[in-house]
Amino acid sequence: VQLQASGGGLVQAGGSLRLSCAASGSMFSMGWYRQAPGKQRDLVATITTGGSTNYADSVKGRFTISRDNAKNTVYLQMNSLKPEDTAVYFCNARGRWGLGDYWGKGTLVTVSS
Repeated sequence: VQLQASGGGLVQAGGSLRLSCAASGSMFSMGWYRQAPGKQRDLVATITTGGSTNYADSVKGRFTISRDNAKNTVYLQMNSLKPEDTAVYFCNARGRWGLGDYWGKGTLVTVSS
């Protein structure tokens, strides 16, 4: 499975960005992780084919994850962005029962203060 992410960029604090990630095949769970300089890669949000979502506490109420199962694409709408959201965002896809774990190339999100 290949993942193609897009949508990163530079935005001022309080602004919005939308990330997209298209998978070459259907995957049970798709989501986003991020890695800031010098830090570990952390969960941002995930969503299953059934629509069940999971968010990091730091983004709840600001970020919304969604997916189009017909297009094998996941989206991350990021609102009220903060400088601490600056990171490389990685798309992830996993099969049911942990079968398969795939990563896309990261896309940089920079939030200026």
